[in-house]
Amino acid sequence: MEFNINRTQQHIRNFERCISLYEQHEPFARFLTTFYKTNKQMGSSDRRMNNRLCYNFFRIGKAFSSLNHVERLVIAEFLCSTASAVVALHKPEWLDVMESAIEDKILVIESNYGPFMEDVFPGVRHLSDQLDKVPFISSHFIQPNLFIRVQKDKVAAVINEFTKQGIDFEQIGSTTFSLSNGTKLQDLNKINGYYEVQDLSSQQTSEFIPIEAKQSWWDCCAASGGKSLMILDKEPNIKLMVSDIRPSILRNLDERFEQAAVKTYYRKKILDLSQAVDHIMQGERFDGILLDAPCTGSGTWGRTPESLSSFDVNSIIKFQDLQKKIALNSTTYLRSGKSLIYITCSVFKEENEQVVDYIINELGFELMSMNYLKGYQQCADSMFIARLQKP
Repeated sequence: MEFNINRTQQHIRNFERCISLYEQHEPFARFLTTFYKTNKQMGSSDRRMNNRLCYNFFRIGKAFSSLNHVERLVIAEFLCSTASAVVALHKPEWLDVMESAIEDKILVIESNYGPFMEDVFPGVRHLSDQLDKVPFISSHFIQPNLFIRVQKDKVAAVINEFTKQGIDFEQIGSTTFSLSNGTKLQDLNKINGYYEVQDLSSQQTSEFIPIEAKQSWWDCCAASGGKSLMILDKEPNIKLMVSDIRPSILRNLDERFEQAAVKTYYRKKILDLSQAVDHIMQGERFDGILLDAPCTGSGTWGRTPESLSSFDVNSIIKFQDLQKKIALNSTTYLRSGKSLIYITCSVFKEENEQVVDYIINELGFELMSMNYLKGYQQCADSMFIARLQKP
């Protein structure tokens, strides 16, 4: 391939400076905002290339840690791209196979450096047996797609605007759309409020939630309300309570509900469910509880690949302990015979199957269904969902 050597070398120097300054104390996207403010000489094309090189570098996790940054970048570019000036400069003999299947590219790297895949993803031994390990790990070499959920009566308007603006999209089901991750939806003012950005697997959890009209539901770890909006779109005629430990995040929920023109009345509570909340929840009873539990987020690291090298495996058990406490302190308020929906965006068995075992064996629930949503097969996040019934 043809490329500008001087330009490529400058891109590599930008990458090295950026990576050397990042200390992993904050999301990389936030760090980049500060980095570019102090490096105003970098134009938009320089920034785009720096973003690409840095994120691809993170996608190989801690693999090849004995090599220097540039050597690791060359490997990352080879695995994560179909064309690369960086590879052309440093490993031109690899160019002929850059468009090959990822399995073939992995073999090329292993023939040069030995096995490496288990160094890409931290905590491999904690992965659920329900996942296909190699395809799951290799999915991190590809940036996931952008998915949106469109309001039922706005689908035609959204399609019309995408077509008018020349935006490529794929419609998956009746209200789900897949787009390129770089699509700038914020520029499409005509369809503001018509959709929610929500990963494909997250949308698919709706299929496992047996919600009915006039029921009383509690989204007990609501965050900014993505799951609540989803169930209200499915059945708006319910009584809804949302809670979270963070007042600021519930203010975000209010804003999202307002933008989505939610007409269902809902209540809010600030609750720390790592502790008993009887003094606040007196008399509360629900027909369904949605527990989208705090977790490692290990099923979403394709979107934040810096997590592959910064994650502390010891935190898995800390999250498991928190998840058990929240399950214990929330299910008290579920009516007999009704459903608890337990969800995580984790792929670790300690946070999923083992917590479900706790809810069954210690809290007396019956397991109705349990599924991994294998988003790694569809350029999406991977999630876990279980439906349990209270005796």
